[in-house]
Amino acid sequence: MTDGQNAPETERVETVWDQNRPRGDETSSSGTSGWLAGINGGDWTTFGAIAAIAFAIGIVNALSGAQDAAWRGDSSDVGRRLLWELTSIIVILLLVPILMLSVRRMRRTTGLAAQIGIGTVALLGFSALHITGMVGLRKFMLWLAGSAYDFHFSLAVVLYEFRKDAVTALLIGATLWLIESRRELRKAARAALSMPAAPLEQPSPDLIWLRDGTSRIRVAPRDILWVASAGNYIEYSLANGTQHLIRGTLAATESELARFAIVRVHRTRLANLDRVSGVDFKPSGDFELTFDTGKTLGGSRRYRPAVASLGGRTAPA
Repeated sequence: MTDGQNAPETERVETVWDQNRPRGDETSSSGTSGWLAGINGGDWTTFGAIAAIAFAIGIVNALSGAQDAAWRGDSSDVGRRLLWELTSIIVILLLVPILMLSVRRMRRTTGLAAQIGIGTVALLGFSALHITGMVGLRKFMLWLAGSAYDFHFSLAVVLYEFRKDAVTALLIGATLWLIESRRELRKAARAALSMPAAPLEQPSPDLIWLRDGTSRIRVAPRDILWVASAGNYIEYSLANGTQHLIRGTLAATESELARFAIVRVHRTRLANLDRVSGVDFKPSGDFELTFDTGKTLGGSRRYRPAVASLGGRTAPA
């Protein structure tokens, strides 16, 4: 195969050029406030938006109800309708922090059953407190006005109020869930931006990779003595005596290795001139290279100009 001394072991591998690629750690962490974490500035902004929308809806509902009553010929009593709407809204807004903390607790809890349990307890508590607070507030305000309020307590009335409370709690809870999701995404993005960039591994111009399927061998061009053609394969002969047989062409390998002073010295061979310790020019024009490991490799006169600069190196006797 070559004029040099062959090493006993040969591995078939595939050349992979410039395989060093930048790598970095991917870190994405975010969290939500706990059950007792309290309400922060962003929460108050959310609360204010919900309050503004709720009051607007309540006023519209009261005015619409009064208008409908007037069209039916009933008493519109706008003031009383506003009182019913606004007292309900005030109590709901006072209970929004409970819904907010419940949503956060659910997001921190793993398991659907546990999340449903937390949601159910929060809904029942929300409805009970809403009905109690709403009735108490109406009684108190009408007492101040010299009047009275009768809730007409019954199972049917409680179920009627609970049905409305369930819709209200689900709408507010879903809104808070979406807001928390966006907040976590923003926190994760800020955390990613604030992390110091991982140092990038720069491709080394002094290394190549030889690969056999998923197995890779990193080789320093300095360790290559010669590369020889072997049919549809090329053979790398290294200074430590190992050889690697890979699929490829000598012409393609020559263009890749030329920058490492590995040049063609024969129609079927490339030699690493940096490892040549001596050269013996024959009368025929051919020559023989001696490497610093003691191994030798023959070259043809056609490629003698490639080693002309080595003329001062005399092959050891």
